[in-house]
Amino acid sequence: MSSLALSVLLSLVSAVAYAAGAIVQERVATTGDDRSLAPLRNRAWWAAVALNGGGAVLHVVALAFGPLSLVQPLGALTIVFALPMAALFVRRRAGATAWRGAIMATVGLAGLLALTGNSESHSLNGTDQLIVAGVTLGAVALLALISVGVRRPVVRSVILAGAAGIAFGIASVFVKTVAVGWASGALATGLPALVAIGGFAAAGMILSQAAYRGAGLTAPLATVTVVNPVIAAVVGLTMFGEQFRHGTAGTMLALACAVLAAGGLILLTTERLGSEHRAAQAAGSVLTDAPVGGTDAEGEVPVFLTPAAPVPATALEAAPETSSSARPLPALMPLDCLGRVAFGPGASSYTGTERRGGSSAGAADPDDAAVQTLTPPALR
Repeated sequence: MSSLALSVLLSLVSAVAYAAGAIVQERVATTGDDRSLAPLRNRAWWAAVALNGGGAVLHVVALAFGPLSLVQPLGALTIVFALPMAALFVRRRAGATAWRGAIMATVGLAGLLALTGNSESHSLNGTDQLIVAGVTLGAVALLALISVGVRRPVVRSVILAGAAGIAFGIASVFVKTVAVGWASGALATGLPALVAIGGFAAAGMILSQAAYRGAGLTAPLATVTVVNPVIAAVVGLTMFGEQFRHGTAGTMLALACAVLAAGGLILLTTERLGSEHRAAQAAGSVLTDAPVGGTDAEGEVPVFLTPAAPVPATALEAAPETSSSARPLPALMPLDCLGRVAFGPGASSYTGTERRGGSSAGAADPDDAAVQTLTPPALR
């Protein structure tokens, strides 16, 4: 097998490893605990770390056997491999919009990386390392703080994925610095860069894991996949003197590829937002169509209230008397006589001549009949 074919094979296997690691991370975020350090106690998460580490090693080996202009664009196929792998292994199908966004992001990133010039090897000196590390820490911390105040899960995940991509991209820059230092025999100068690599790689893993929580697979993975090499390319263009190929035409084409990749990311984000909106509408319609009634003691099983059937009037008229010896109801007392009711053991002393105003003249009114004394039950 030729070195070019071996480089292509290693690049493809590296992309598959990255995609598998992203799928495992997304599953851990979906089924695991919401606490930030909970994935550290999950074996599946460490399997994702191993897959991502294996992908990085294979990518570096592929660079040793093939040109950068070929290996870097092939690494952008991660998002394209992740969609069918997710449908095959975790039954998570992607719609047509997600596929269009993934292809746009991959083609745009591949074109951008292919147009990046391959200059001679450079490395960051001590001062440049401090500047790059400080700016990166500030940018990552700022994005993490911004994500705290964002309520939409997809938008928050894209911000966290962007921070993770920045951390991974700067870690790649320090990897190149260490490789150049070791190639020149200066092993001691690479120790600060190794510390930076470990710190930024760990931060990228934690941030990317948080990015998969509640946002699905495609949008966070595409953001990390695009931002990572773009940040590394920006550092190469600004600090290593690298340039786009083919002069002004190549620069314009590279900008067009960057716009295409950004459009793919936006399409993936809006596709996920649309899915959330449809799910919210479906939940609202279910609540609206819920039957009128109550719930049981557990609050789970609905209780349907069935109105009682009306009783026909004929049934009321034909109802027989329950007891033939029942006494008839007494005649209702006039309301104005309530003030003349006497409570006591004996007969009433009311003679029918007193009136409610205190007057005693005149004949007795027909309504002023003698009122029987109401004796309390205790004295009966």
